[in-house]
Amino acid sequence: MPGPILPISPATIPSAIQPAGGTGTPGAFQDVFSSAVQQVESLGHTASASVQRFLSGEGEELHTAIMATNRAELAFDMFLQTRNKVVSAYQEVMKMQL
Repeated sequence: MPGPILPISPATIPSAIQPAGGTGTPGAFQDVFSSAVQQVESLGHTASASVQRFLSGEGEELHTAIMATNRAELAFDMFLQTRNKVVSAYQEVMKMQL
């Protein structure tokens, strides 16, 4: 024969799960975003310098200049897509009704 029915205990948050808000450090997103901007800028300047060295005949090879340009273009495209996703997510949050 089964034992007596126990009362329902109150719901609790498991210790492994933490709330989403407040776990990051203040300004962490801004730091990541500004770091990404600096990296994209750096790759753009590197590509520009590589092309200038090739055009002036300073010993830069064509394939090196092309690779630097492609690397900068890819970094910019990835940054732009990330920015678009962030803007889209922000717009979705702003559409939510409270």
